[in-house]
Amino acid sequence: MTTTPAASVSTRRSLPDRLLSSVERVGNKLPDPFMLFLILFLVVAVVSTAMAWANVAVTVPGATEETVIKGFFTAEGMSWFTTTLGANYLGFPPLATVLPILLAVGVAEKSGLLSALIRRAFGSAPRWALPYAVGFVGVTGSIMSDAAFVVIPPLAALVFKAAGRHPVAGLLGGFAAAGAGYSTSMLVTSLDALFSGITTAVTETLPNPGSPVNPLSNYFFNFTSSLVLILLAGFIIDRVLEPRLRRQEVPTEETTDGDGEAGAPPALSAQAAQSAPAALSSILTPTERRGVLWAVAAGAVVAAVILVGALLPESPWRNEDGGYLPKSPLLSSIVFIVFIMFTVPGLVYGKITGTIASGKDVPRVMGASIKDMSGFLVLAFILGQFIALFNWSGIGNWIAVAGASGLESIGLTGYPAIIGFILLASVLNLFIISGSAMWTLMASVFVPMFALLGFEPAFIQGAFRVGDSATQILTPLNPYMIVLLTMLRKYEPQAGLGTVIARMLPFTVLFWLAWVAVLSVFFVLGLPMGPGNGIYIDG
Repeated sequence: MTTTPAASVSTRRSLPDRLLSSVERVGNKLPDPFMLFLILFLVVAVVSTAMAWANVAVTVPGATEETVIKGFFTAEGMSWFTTTLGANYLGFPPLATVLPILLAVGVAEKSGLLSALIRRAFGSAPRWALPYAVGFVGVTGSIMSDAAFVVIPPLAALVFKAAGRHPVAGLLGGFAAAGAGYSTSMLVTSLDALFSGITTAVTETLPNPGSPVNPLSNYFFNFTSSLVLILLAGFIIDRVLEPRLRRQEVPTEETTDGDGEAGAPPALSAQAAQSAPAALSSILTPTERRGVLWAVAAGAVVAAVILVGALLPESPWRNEDGGYLPKSPLLSSIVFIVFIMFTVPGLVYGKITGTIASGKDVPRVMGASIKDMSGFLVLAFILGQFIALFNWSGIGNWIAVAGASGLESIGLTGYPAIIGFILLASVLNLFIISGSAMWTLMASVFVPMFALLGFEPAFIQGAFRVGDSATQILTPLNPYMIVLLTMLRKYEPQAGLGTVIARMLPFTVLFWLAWVAVLSVFFVLGLPMGPGNGIYIDG
């Protein structure tokens, strides 16, 4: 009898694994991100010029004037580009989020505080629970707005490494959970207020607008979706992502740059080397315990000051109505809050433990963090130019309106129309990353359309959330995907967009299917989407 060698059995791969490998190979044949976006820039430049010469215009529902497509290779386009080159770069939205947080995280990381906190909190935690903890933090991380994409992935990587698991699984899993589940949370966030405000503005013109829409109108649906997606994220990280990383023999250590630690300043590399053995243990030294205690106390004081300042009746962080939603200086201060909550405890810890000996060490540790992300800063230049041209030309509005009109012309009714609407949102999400911008365009078309079919605006808003999130971790147009690729290349220098897309694909597919299933259960059982908001308009 012939037997199959053990080695052959162990190397036999499943069909999903082969499919993901194919996606990765094809995706990695794409040009380097810088060249890819340069090519896309030129494509948009040519297409916009052709559309401008053809006098293409689009009427955005609700707008008083039509949007005329503007061409790059025109007198107006040349003037726009040559006068806004620097502004396009510095105005690249993620720079305002990424850079300040990198400076602050650099202080907390290079001082040793993050390592100490993670070893203390997770060193004795069951390893099996960590993927689900990352899923929980990622899915609910939208309360931090875009800061979640910068803060959660590297911290998840540190948590996994401290527990002896693959850090890249934490890195990618944290990003996937934060991105694919961005539109839902167990908590009421500014996004709920923003979406409900847009929906309310649209319903004001309807003869039968249904139940009023407020920030709680999707809460029951969001809470249920969050539970499902958290469990699913943990399952994918544990059973799909991490085993595949092991099979691919992805390194668990960051590559060095010749100066010791990856990205560490020479003056601190010796101290880091001395503390390296401790990083492998959950046991803190007496000095580290004292540093953590004082750092936590400093963080608590900072948090208390911010809380008191925000709650004061005449607080400058309140909006004109005296509240915080849908917009307020407090919600616009998330980057500042994250910055101060990392920097102050990191400085205190560094002073107690001696990892930050003097004031001159502070700019060095901050500079080390910027050095680690220097590749992203180069990419941000072309990304900023591309996004600025895409928005300036008006092509984004044309794509959204054309897609909406196409779905409307099909004449679908009932629940199949809802699925078609979600599919359209998922596709448009690959091109229009801003959820508020896309909902503004889609709500003005589909909320009235579905209201005529008897559906509550709050239900349509909930359906939009499904398509608005799941696919954004697949598109290179998501600037934070480039941030993730920069982080990933610390472990895999040869990783490309195909690598990221292939590893994000299981999250996108399973999140989308599970999220649609939750919506279907609400629809079939007639469950309320939130307090006072059902599926169908009464009467």
